[in-house]
Amino acid sequence: MSDAQEGNEQARQRAQHDDTSEHPFAAPAAATSSGGEGRPARRLSRRGWTLVCSALLVAVFGAVGATVSVPYVALGPGPIYDTLGEIDDEPVISVRDDDGEIVEDLVYDTTGSASLTTVSVADDVTMFNALARWVSGQFALAPREQYFRPGLTEEEIQEENIAQFEHSQDSAEVAALRLLGYPTGVYVQEVLPDEPAEDIVPPGAELLAVDGTELDSIHEVHDVLADRGPGEVVELDYRDEDGQEHSDTLELGAREDREQGFMGVTLTERAEVDFTIDIELADVGGPSAGIMFAVAIVDRMTEEDLLDGEHVAGSGEIAVTGEVGPIGGIGFKVDAARDAGVDAFLVPEQNCPEAVAADAGDMTLISVGTLEETIDALEAYTAGGDVPTCE
Repeated sequence: MSDAQEGNEQARQRAQHDDTSEHPFAAPAAATSSGGEGRPARRLSRRGWTLVCSALLVAVFGAVGATVSVPYVALGPGPIYDTLGEIDDEPVISVRDDDGEIVEDLVYDTTGSASLTTVSVADDVTMFNALARWVSGQFALAPREQYFRPGLTEEEIQEENIAQFEHSQDSAEVAALRLLGYPTGVYVQEVLPDEPAEDIVPPGAELLAVDGTELDSIHEVHDVLADRGPGEVVELDYRDEDGQEHSDTLELGAREDREQGFMGVTLTERAEVDFTIDIELADVGGPSAGIMFAVAIVDRMTEEDLLDGEHVAGSGEIAVTGEVGPIGGIGFKVDAARDAGVDAFLVPEQNCPEAVAADAGDMTLISVGTLEETIDALEAYTAGGDVPTCE
Protein backbone atom coordinates (compact mmCIF):
# COMPACT_ATOMS: atom_id res chain seq x y z
CA MET A 1 0.00 0.00 0.00
CA SER A 2 1.38 3.38 -0.93
CA ASP A 3 1.88 6.16 1.57
CA ALA A 4 -1.06 8.08 0.06
CA GLN A 5 -3.33 5.08 0.24
CA GLU A 6 -2.29 4.43 3.80
CA GLY A 7 -3.02 8.08 4.74
CA ASN A 8 -6.46 7.92 3.16
CA GLU A 9 -7.28 4.75 5.05
CA GLN A 10 -6.27 6.31 8.38
CA ALA A 11 -8.35 9.38 7.65
CA ARG A 12 -11.34 7.21 6.82
CA GLN A 13 -10.97 5.31 10.08
CA ARG A 14 -10.72 8.54 12.06
CA ALA A 15 -13.83 9.92 10.42
CA GLN A 16 -15.64 6.68 11.16
CA HIS A 17 -14.55 6.94 14.81
CA ASP A 18 -15.76 10.53 15.01
CA ASP A 19 -19.17 9.55 13.60
CA THR A 20 -19.64 7.00 16.36
CA SER A 21 -18.19 9.06 19.23
CA GLU A 22 -20.31 9.29 22.35
CA HIS A 23 -23.00 12.02 22.30
CA PRO A 24 -25.72 12.42 24.88
CA PHE A 25 -28.47 12.29 22.26
CA ALA A 26 -26.75 10.04 19.65
CA ALA A 27 -29.19 7.81 17.82
CA PRO A 28 -28.45 4.09 17.58
CA ALA A 29 -26.55 3.09 14.46
CA ALA A 30 -28.67 1.61 11.73
CA ALA A 31 -28.37 -2.14 11.37
CA THR A 32 -26.78 -3.50 8.24
CA SER A 33 -28.42 -5.96 5.96
CA SER A 34 -28.78 -9.56 7.07
CA GLY A 35 -25.46 -11.13 7.74
CA GLY A 36 -23.77 -7.72 7.86
CA GLU A 37 -21.93 -6.29 10.81
CA GLY A 38 -23.71 -3.10 12.14
CA ARG A 39 -22.51 -0.53 14.65
CA PRO A 40 -23.59 -1.13 18.30
CA ALA A 41 -26.65 0.86 19.67
CA ARG A 42 -25.68 3.79 21.92
CA ARG A 43 -27.40 4.46 25.30
CA LEU A 44 -28.10 7.90 26.80
CA SER A 45 -25.28 9.16 28.93
CA ARG A 46 -25.77 10.33 32.51
CA ARG A 47 -25.83 13.89 31.27
CA GLY A 48 -28.51 13.01 28.73
CA TRP A 49 -30.72 11.37 31.34
CA THR A 50 -30.25 14.40 33.60
CA LEU A 51 -31.43 16.73 30.85
CA VAL A 52 -34.41 14.52 30.01
CA CYS A 53 -35.50 14.23 33.65
CA SER A 54 -35.09 17.96 34.17
CA ALA A 55 -37.22 18.69 31.13
CA LEU A 56 -39.92 16.33 32.40
CA LEU A 57 -39.89 17.94 35.84
CA VAL A 58 -40.19 21.41 34.32
CA ALA A 59 -43.11 20.25 32.17
CA VAL A 60 -44.88 18.69 35.16
CA PHE A 61 -44.28 21.78 37.31
CA GLY A 62 -45.54 24.02 34.52
CA ALA A 63 -48.69 21.94 34.09
CA VAL A 64 -49.38 21.94 37.83
CA GLY A 65 -48.64 25.64 38.23
CA ALA A 66 -50.89 26.57 35.33
CA THR A 67 -53.87 24.34 36.14
CA VAL A 68 -54.03 23.45 39.84
CA SER A 69 -55.78 25.98 42.11
CA VAL A 70 -54.24 27.12 45.39
CA PRO A 71 -56.31 27.69 48.59
CA TYR A 72 -56.12 31.46 48.23
CA VAL A 73 -58.12 34.24 46.60
CA ALA A 74 -56.67 37.29 44.87
CA LEU A 75 -57.96 40.65 46.10
CA GLY A 76 -57.76 43.83 44.06
CA PRO A 77 -59.57 47.06 43.20
CA GLY A 78 -63.11 46.44 41.96
CA PRO A 79 -65.56 48.53 39.92
CA ILE A 80 -67.27 51.60 41.35
CA TYR A 81 -70.96 52.50 40.96
CA ASP A 82 -72.54 55.94 41.10
CA THR A 83 -75.54 55.67 43.43
CA LEU A 84 -76.83 58.97 42.06
CA GLY A 85 -76.61 57.73 38.48
CA GLU A 86 -78.82 55.62 36.25
CA ILE A 87 -78.84 52.04 35.02
CA ASP A 88 -80.80 51.28 31.85
CA ASP A 89 -82.28 54.81 31.95
CA GLU A 90 -83.65 54.22 35.47
CA PRO A 91 -82.26 55.93 38.58
CA VAL A 92 -80.28 53.70 40.93
CA ILE A 93 -82.21 55.25 43.84
CA SER A 94 -85.81 56.37 43.51
CA VAL A 95 -88.74 57.19 45.79
CA ARG A 96 -91.94 55.38 44.83
CA ASP A 97 -95.54 55.19 45.99
CA ASP A 98 -97.60 52.06 46.64
CA ASP A 99 -98.27 51.73 42.90
CA GLY A 100 -94.55 51.76 42.08
CA GLU A 101 -94.66 55.23 40.54
CA ILE A 102 -91.88 57.71 41.24
CA VAL A 103 -92.92 60.41 43.72
CA GLU A 104 -91.60 63.47 41.93
CA ASP A 105 -92.30 65.98 44.70
CA LEU A 106 -90.01 64.14 47.14
CA VAL A 107 -86.88 64.06 44.98
CA TYR A 108 -84.60 66.79 43.66
CA ASP A 109 -81.98 67.08 40.94
CA THR A 110 -78.38 66.43 41.89
CA THR A 111 -75.15 67.44 40.14
CA GLY A 112 -72.51 65.32 41.87
CA SER A 113 -71.62 61.65 42.05
CA ALA A 114 -71.79 59.42 45.14
CA SER A 115 -69.91 56.27 44.17
CA LEU A 116 -69.74 53.10 46.19
CA THR A 117 -66.51 51.17 45.83
CA THR A 118 -65.87 47.45 45.74
CA VAL A 119 -63.09 44.88 46.02
CA SER A 120 -62.63 42.24 43.33
CA VAL A 121 -62.25 38.71 44.68
CA ALA A 122 -60.76 36.23 42.19
CA ASP A 123 -61.32 32.58 43.06
CA ASP A 124 -59.81 29.45 41.44
CA VAL A 125 -56.39 31.08 41.42
CA THR A 126 -53.59 28.90 40.06
CA MET A 127 -50.06 28.90 41.45
CA PHE A 128 -48.64 30.91 38.54
CA ASN A 129 -51.60 33.28 38.49
CA ALA A 130 -51.28 33.92 42.21
CA LEU A 131 -47.56 34.58 41.87
CA ALA A 132 -48.05 36.96 38.95
CA ARG A 133 -50.74 38.94 40.78
CA TRP A 134 -48.66 39.15 43.93
CA VAL A 135 -45.56 40.31 42.06
CA SER A 136 -47.58 43.03 40.28
CA GLY A 137 -48.17 44.80 43.60
CA GLN A 138 -51.79 45.55 42.65
CA PHE A 139 -53.28 42.49 44.29
CA ALA A 140 -53.07 40.68 47.60
CA LEU A 141 -53.57 37.04 48.46
CA ALA A 142 -55.77 35.90 51.32
CA PRO A 143 -56.83 32.45 52.56
CA ARG A 144 -59.90 31.36 50.63
CA GLU A 145 -61.77 30.36 53.81
CA GLN A 146 -61.90 34.02 54.87
CA TYR A 147 -64.19 34.79 51.92
CA PHE A 148 -65.75 31.41 51.15
CA ARG A 149 -66.76 29.72 54.36
CA PRO A 150 -66.09 25.97 54.35
CA GLY A 151 -69.21 23.83 54.09
CA LEU A 152 -71.20 26.34 52.02
CA THR A 153 -71.94 26.00 48.34
CA GLU A 154 -71.28 28.84 45.93
CA GLU A 155 -75.04 29.46 45.74
CA GLU A 156 -75.30 29.73 49.54
CA ILE A 157 -72.36 32.13 49.66
CA GLN A 158 -73.93 34.25 46.94
CA GLU A 159 -77.25 34.32 48.79
CA GLU A 160 -75.47 35.40 51.98
CA ASN A 161 -73.69 38.25 50.17
CA ILE A 162 -76.95 39.40 48.59
CA ALA A 163 -78.69 39.31 51.99
CA GLN A 164 -75.93 41.48 53.49
CA PHE A 165 -76.23 43.90 50.59
CA GLU A 166 -79.99 44.18 50.97
CA HIS A 167 -79.61 44.69 54.72
CA SER A 168 -77.20 47.55 54.05
CA GLN A 169 -79.83 49.13 51.80
CA ASP A 170 -82.52 48.83 54.49
CA SER A 171 -80.22 50.28 57.15
CA ALA A 172 -79.21 53.15 54.87
CA GLU A 173 -82.85 53.96 54.16
CA VAL A 174 -83.80 54.13 57.84
CA ALA A 175 -80.68 56.08 58.81
CA ALA A 176 -81.23 58.62 56.02
CA LEU A 177 -84.94 59.11 56.73
CA ARG A 178 -84.26 59.51 60.46
CA LEU A 179 -81.73 62.22 59.64
CA LEU A 180 -84.27 63.91 57.35
CA GLY A 181 -86.79 64.02 60.18
CA TYR A 182 -89.16 61.23 59.21
CA PRO A 183 -90.63 59.22 62.13
CA THR A 184 -89.26 55.77 62.86
CA GLY A 185 -90.43 52.87 65.00
CA VAL A 186 -88.55 50.22 66.98
CA TYR A 187 -89.22 46.64 65.94
CA VAL A 188 -88.27 43.21 67.23
CA GLN A 189 -86.18 41.68 64.47
CA GLU A 190 -85.35 38.44 66.27
CA VAL A 191 -86.20 36.75 69.58
CA LEU A 192 -83.24 34.73 70.81
CA PRO A 193 -84.00 31.18 71.94
CA ASP A 194 -83.98 30.38 75.67
CA GLU A 195 -83.81 34.08 76.56
CA PRO A 196 -86.22 36.19 78.69
CA ALA A 197 -88.30 37.56 75.78
CA GLU A 198 -89.07 34.12 74.36
CA ASP A 199 -92.84 33.44 74.40
CA ILE A 200 -93.49 37.02 75.53
CA VAL A 201 -92.74 39.31 72.56
CA PRO A 202 -93.15 37.90 69.02
CA PRO A 203 -90.74 38.64 66.17
CA GLY A 204 -91.93 41.49 63.98
CA ALA A 205 -93.70 43.29 66.83
CA GLU A 206 -93.32 47.05 67.16
CA LEU A 207 -91.96 47.94 70.58
CA LEU A 208 -93.97 50.95 71.72
CA ALA A 209 -92.67 51.59 75.23
CA VAL A 210 -90.41 50.18 77.95
CA ASP A 211 -91.48 50.99 81.53
CA GLY A 212 -93.67 53.81 80.24
CA THR A 213 -91.00 55.47 78.08
CA GLU A 214 -92.29 55.80 74.53
CA LEU A 215 -89.79 54.78 71.91
CA ASP A 216 -88.64 56.36 68.67
CA SER A 217 -85.19 54.80 68.42
CA ILE A 218 -83.10 51.88 69.65
CA HIS A 219 -80.96 54.34 71.61
CA GLU A 220 -83.96 55.07 73.83
CA VAL A 221 -84.28 51.36 74.69
CA HIS A 222 -80.63 51.29 75.68
CA ASP A 223 -81.09 54.42 77.80
CA VAL A 224 -84.03 52.88 79.73
CA LEU A 225 -82.12 49.66 80.41
CA ALA A 226 -78.81 51.36 81.23
CA ASP A 227 -79.40 51.22 85.01
CA ARG A 228 -81.47 48.03 85.12
CA GLY A 229 -79.72 44.88 86.25
CA PRO A 230 -80.40 41.17 85.72
CA GLY A 231 -83.46 39.95 87.63
CA GLU A 232 -85.29 43.28 87.50
CA VAL A 233 -88.75 43.33 85.90
CA VAL A 234 -89.69 45.79 83.16
CA GLU A 235 -93.02 46.47 81.50
CA LEU A 236 -93.26 46.21 77.73
CA ASP A 237 -95.88 47.74 75.46
CA TYR A 238 -95.89 46.45 71.90
CA ARG A 239 -98.02 46.06 68.79
CA ASP A 240 -98.03 42.71 67.01
CA GLU A 241 -98.05 42.22 63.24
CA ASP A 242 -101.85 41.99 63.26
CA GLY A 243 -102.07 45.49 64.75
CA GLN A 244 -103.13 44.36 68.24
CA GLU A 245 -101.52 46.19 71.17
CA HIS A 246 -100.30 44.30 74.24
CA SER A 247 -98.71 44.96 77.63
CA ASP A 248 -96.57 42.40 79.42
CA THR A 249 -93.78 42.14 81.93
CA LEU A 250 -90.36 40.64 81.45
CA GLU A 251 -87.63 39.67 83.90
CA LEU A 252 -84.26 40.76 82.56
CA GLY A 253 -81.60 38.12 82.06
CA ALA A 254 -77.83 38.26 82.41
CA ARG A 255 -74.95 38.19 79.94
CA GLU A 256 -71.25 37.86 80.59
CA ASP A 257 -70.35 40.82 78.38
CA ARG A 258 -72.53 43.39 80.16
CA GLU A 259 -73.69 44.47 83.59
CA GLN A 260 -77.12 45.65 82.48
CA GLY A 261 -80.12 43.38 82.22
CA PHE A 262 -80.78 41.67 78.91
CA MET A 263 -84.15 41.18 77.16
CA GLY A 264 -82.94 38.63 74.64
CA VAL A 265 -84.10 40.33 71.45
CA THR A 266 -82.48 41.89 68.40
CA LEU A 267 -84.00 45.28 67.60
CA THR A 268 -84.16 47.29 64.41
CA GLU A 269 -85.82 50.48 63.24
CA ARG A 270 -88.21 51.11 60.40
CA ALA A 271 -89.28 54.39 58.87
CA GLU A 272 -92.97 55.17 59.32
CA VAL A 273 -93.61 56.59 55.84
CA ASP A 274 -96.14 56.09 53.05
CA PHE A 275 -93.56 55.61 50.32
CA THR A 276 -90.71 53.23 49.59
CA ILE A 277 -87.13 53.85 48.56
CA ASP A 278 -86.19 51.62 45.67
CA ILE A 279 -82.50 50.79 45.11
CA GLU A 280 -81.63 49.04 41.86
CA LEU A 281 -78.09 47.75 41.71
CA ALA A 282 -77.23 44.17 40.78
CA ASP A 283 -74.04 42.10 40.92
CA VAL A 284 -72.84 43.69 44.16
CA GLY A 285 -72.72 41.96 47.53
CA GLY A 286 -71.71 42.57 51.12
CA PRO A 287 -72.59 45.23 53.70
CA SER A 288 -70.08 48.00 52.92
CA ALA A 289 -72.22 50.11 50.57
CA GLY A 290 -74.44 51.44 53.36
CA ILE A 291 -72.83 54.86 53.85
CA MET A 292 -72.95 55.72 50.14
CA PHE A 293 -76.59 54.65 49.82
CA ALA A 294 -77.46 56.84 52.80
CA VAL A 295 -75.59 59.84 51.35
CA ALA A 296 -77.35 59.40 48.02
CA ILE A 297 -80.80 59.18 49.65
CA VAL A 298 -80.17 62.36 51.64
CA ASP A 299 -78.92 64.17 48.53
CA ARG A 300 -81.86 63.00 46.38
CA MET A 301 -84.42 64.00 49.02
CA THR A 302 -82.85 67.35 49.97
CA GLU A 303 -83.58 70.51 48.00
CA GLU A 304 -80.05 71.80 48.53
CA ASP A 305 -77.53 70.20 46.17
CA LEU A 306 -75.35 68.40 48.71
CA LEU A 307 -72.40 67.43 46.50
CA ASP A 308 -72.51 70.47 44.22
CA GLY A 309 -70.85 68.74 41.26
CA GLU A 310 -68.13 66.97 43.24
CA HIS A 311 -67.30 63.32 42.68
CA VAL A 312 -67.39 61.68 46.09
CA ALA A 313 -66.83 57.99 46.79
CA GLY A 314 -66.54 55.91 49.92
CA SER A 315 -67.29 52.73 51.77
CA GLY A 316 -68.62 51.76 55.18
CA GLU A 317 -71.32 49.82 56.93
CA ILE A 318 -74.14 51.82 58.43
CA ALA A 319 -76.52 51.07 61.28
CA VAL A 320 -80.14 52.17 61.33
CA THR A 321 -79.12 54.60 64.06
CA GLY A 322 -76.59 56.25 61.74
CA GLU A 323 -73.28 54.91 63.07
CA VAL A 324 -70.70 54.16 60.35
CA GLY A 325 -68.76 50.93 60.83
CA PRO A 326 -65.39 49.75 59.46
CA ILE A 327 -65.03 47.57 56.39
CA GLY A 328 -62.37 45.44 54.70
CA GLY A 329 -60.24 46.15 51.65
CA ILE A 330 -60.14 49.92 52.15
CA GLY A 331 -56.76 50.20 50.40
CA PHE A 332 -58.08 48.61 47.21
CA LYS A 333 -61.15 50.84 47.32
CA VAL A 334 -58.98 53.94 47.66
CA ASP A 335 -56.97 52.75 44.64
CA ALA A 336 -60.12 52.28 42.57
CA ALA A 337 -61.48 55.70 43.53
CA ARG A 338 -58.17 57.43 42.79
CA ASP A 339 -57.99 55.83 39.34
CA ALA A 340 -61.59 56.97 38.67
CA GLY A 341 -60.71 60.61 39.39
CA VAL A 342 -62.70 60.89 42.64
CA ASP A 343 -62.36 64.20 44.51
CA ALA A 344 -63.08 63.04 48.08
CA PHE A 345 -63.32 59.64 49.72
CA LEU A 346 -65.44 58.87 52.82
CA VAL A 347 -63.51 56.64 55.24
CA PRO A 348 -64.90 55.06 58.43
CA GLU A 349 -62.76 56.55 61.18
CA GLN A 350 -61.54 53.07 62.26
CA ASN A 351 -60.18 52.51 58.74
CA CYS A 352 -58.18 55.74 58.55
CA PRO A 353 -54.73 54.17 59.19
CA GLU A 354 -55.21 51.75 56.28
CA ALA A 355 -56.56 54.47 54.00
CA VAL A 356 -53.60 56.75 54.71
CA ALA A 357 -51.21 53.90 53.93
CA ALA A 358 -52.74 53.59 50.45
CA ASP A 359 -51.89 55.90 47.57
CA ALA A 360 -54.78 58.37 47.60
CA GLY A 361 -53.20 60.76 45.12
CA ASP A 362 -54.97 64.13 45.24
CA MET A 363 -58.11 62.76 46.91
CA THR A 364 -59.24 64.14 50.26
CA LEU A 365 -59.75 61.33 52.76
CA ILE A 366 -62.68 62.42 54.93
CA SER A 367 -62.98 60.62 58.28
CA VAL A 368 -66.58 59.87 59.31
CA GLY A 369 -68.18 58.24 62.35
CA THR A 370 -71.91 58.84 61.83
CA LEU A 371 -74.21 59.77 58.96
CA GLU A 372 -74.83 63.18 60.49
CA GLU A 373 -71.07 63.83 60.65
CA THR A 374 -70.80 62.69 57.04
CA ILE A 375 -73.42 65.12 55.77
CA ASP A 376 -71.88 67.98 57.79
CA ALA A 377 -68.44 67.16 56.37
CA LEU A 378 -69.73 67.08 52.78
CA GLU A 379 -71.46 70.43 53.20
CA ALA A 380 -68.22 71.91 54.51
CA TYR A 381 -66.18 70.28 51.75
CA THR A 382 -68.29 71.63 48.89
CA ALA A 383 -68.27 75.06 50.55
CA GLY A 384 -64.48 75.05 50.75
CA GLY A 385 -64.38 74.76 54.53
CA ASP A 386 -62.42 72.55 56.88
CA VAL A 387 -63.31 68.86 57.07
CA PRO A 388 -62.16 66.05 59.38
CA THR A 389 -59.55 64.11 57.43
CA CYS A 390 -57.62 60.90 58.04
CA GLU A 391 -54.23 62.59 57.71
